Amino acid sequence: MHQATNLEGLDRRCDSKTITAYIGFDCTADSLHVGSLVQIMMLRQLQNTGHKPIVLMGGGTTKIGDPSGKDEARPLLSDQDISTNKAGILKIFEKYLRFGDNPSDAIMIDNADWLEPISYIRFLRDYGSQFSINRMLNMDSVKLRLQREQNLSFLEFNYAILQAYDFLELRRRYGCELQMGGSDQWGNIVTGIDLTRRVDNQEVFGLTSPLITTASGTKMGKSASGAIWLNKERLSSFDFWQYWRNTEDADVERFLKLFTELSLEEIGRLAELRGAEINDAKIILANEVTKLCHGEENAISSAKTASDTFDSGMISDGLPQLNVSAEKLDTFSLLDAFVQLGLAESKGAVRRLIRGGGAKLNNQPIIDEKISLSIGDFGEMKRIQISAGKKRHGVLNLKK
Repeated sequence: MHQATNLEGLDRRCDSKTITAYIGFDCTADSLHVGSLVQIMMLRQLQNTGHKPIVLMGGGTTKIGDPSGKDEARPLLSDQDISTNKAGILKIFEKYLRFGDNPSDAIMIDNADWLEPISYIRFLRDYGSQFSINRMLNMDSVKLRLQREQNLSFLEFNYAILQAYDFLELRRRYGCELQMGGSDQWGNIVTGIDLTRRVDNQEVFGLTSPLITTASGTKMGKSASGAIWLNKERLSSFDFWQYWRNTEDADVERFLKLFTELSLEEIGRLAELRGAEINDAKIILANEVTKLCHGEENAISSAKTASDTFDSGMISDGLPQLNVSAEKLDTFSLLDAFVQLGLAESKGAVRRLIRGGGAKLNNQPIIDEKISLSIGDFGEMKRIQISAGKKRHGVLNLKK
């Protein structure tokens, strides 16, 4: 927890009855990444303790774009893009939450249901007087953009108003009493609490989590090869597992507490491991987080792939795969293969990797950026392992 409004009152409310709480997620991509995992685990923990989570999809607010933490406006998406993204995000929550009609079962709602039909003049008349421009100009999402003299459109300026209205509607429709989110949402959350108090004379609550960074100061959700997505269509189970296996030593205990459901006693035991034994705790972390997100079978498979690749020196079937036909070898670009296998973000990144000695074929450094492959390079197994550094690997398969 980072910030809360009337934490003692919220604690009493949670003790006395089943409460309903929500977190909003805009549909800006067809998957969330690990930067959202704390919020997902908050909803899961809420449900595990007998309360009711609402996953609010921002089908309406996605069309506006949240300026929080952004230096420029988000690109506007079509209705079809938003619908596709919402379907992809739902698949994630179905793994973490139990949906249904029971008192503590989760529900997923789209704020387009009430934002799309809004009449502008009526909305301004009913709620416009409740929002202070002076106060909104002091919200971090607005103030930082203005201080940097970066454009903030009137479209984006409305985002906080619409998020506040979401909270009001959710309380009226579903009895929702708590909004949670990352600390960057504090201003938006408080605005919704104030609106609900002013219009309906009801007390609701806000609770935020800190934005998670690693021990070295980097933001959660990114790696050298790109975002750590939660959908395996975006990122393979093995690459997801490997991300957690490579956790910095100083982060292991904290991440075990945040992202797994191991007992505090077990986490305490793992936190005592030192030296090479800390790797055992990292493997358990990777297994437990992958089990929740991708299922137990994928967690076991990913652990085996890692063991085959790093401990036994085998070319594992569990690594990302790319097929190339024999007749196209003359025109085949190894640079493209690195990108397509997710080992690098661009050809330029591959070239830099080669110059730094980090790109390898079957564990041998690649020296020539224009390297060409022959059928003989693939050996009897008709496959080659390509590597970006020591921890990211893929397989090229030769096909007829």
